Amino acid sequence: MTENSALNPLRRLLAVGLLWIGATNVALAAVHPGQAELVREVARDTGKNPQALAALLDGAKMQQSILDAISRPAEGKPWKDYRPIFMTPARIDGGVAFYQAHRALLDRVAGEYGVPPQYLVAIIGVETNYGRIVGHYKVLDALVTLAFHYPPRAKFFRGELKTLLELPDSKLAGPLDTLMGSYAGAQGWGQFMPSSIRDFAVDEDHDGRIDLHDSADDIIASIANYFHQHGWESGAPVVARAQPDASAQAVAVKDATPQWPLEQFEAWGYAPLQPLSPGRLTSLQTLQGPSGPEYWFTFQNFYVITRYNRSPLYAMAVEQLAEAIAAGVAQADTAR
Repeated sequence: MTENSALNPLRRLLAVGLLWIGATNVALAAVHPGQAELVREVARDTGKNPQALAALLDGAKMQQSILDAISRPAEGKPWKDYRPIFMTPARIDGGVAFYQAHRALLDRVAGEYGVPPQYLVAIIGVETNYGRIVGHYKVLDALVTLAFHYPPRAKFFRGELKTLLELPDSKLAGPLDTLMGSYAGAQGWGQFMPSSIRDFAVDEDHDGRIDLHDSADDIIASIANYFHQHGWESGAPVVARAQPDASAQAVAVKDATPQWPLEQFEAWGYAPLQPLSPGRLTSLQTLQGPSGPEYWFTFQNFYVITRYNRSPLYAMAVEQLAEAIAAGVAQADTAR
């Protein structure tokens, strides 16, 4: 019997709050009233043993550090502070090395899904520094903490926890109680949430199991499939710099969805700084750069990157890192 199992009777007597052990940062949360309901739903929908599911959830720990981390995401920074996190010589060089090490696989997957290899590498670079930093939280701890102790997004994380419990073993890198990931419960080099594993992860190496921790084939192809399924347009632009004139009209943009033809922005006083095909739907992002506002036309492929992470700062970091990696690979090829 584990320590947590022995404490379960006490935990169920606690309606709310935390039981702190000494001055440590390890907290045992009271069993949430929604836990039993979740177990019933998963057991009903999958036929899994409810006692085994309850034991898994009983073994999870509420982590205050997870709640602290989700309250201060890096995407809250302005672009001038966010960009230097990812656009470093080490991150670019690491991307070039990763590309070269996996070139045959990247080229094959890019051909299969229509997504340029530098974007697949850049996602891995931004998410986990090319697989070096995949997260140090148990995925169960993260999702239980956020599903039952983070009201602002409890519904979303409860859905992710339910999906995790429902996933077949063939879609997991290992036993549920051993999986490690981010404070939000994302796993592997590409940091897939459970619903993304369910909907987009692929068994590219055809070994009968999807492993987003140790199979480069599965990892890279799953990211490519994610982009493909969200509408990546092969050969189409991602962003283009825009220059407003002195009388440019302010444009209210809710998200990165392309909504207006390029000509409309030109009529509003925004000129592209590179040739672009007329009639293409676009949106406009205004980012606070080190020298003042930066204006960017963003297209369908930029929108696709925001399906991976909704922040336009994230999408722009992926775009610029991808371009730097592609340039570095081309330079290395020329030098040979």
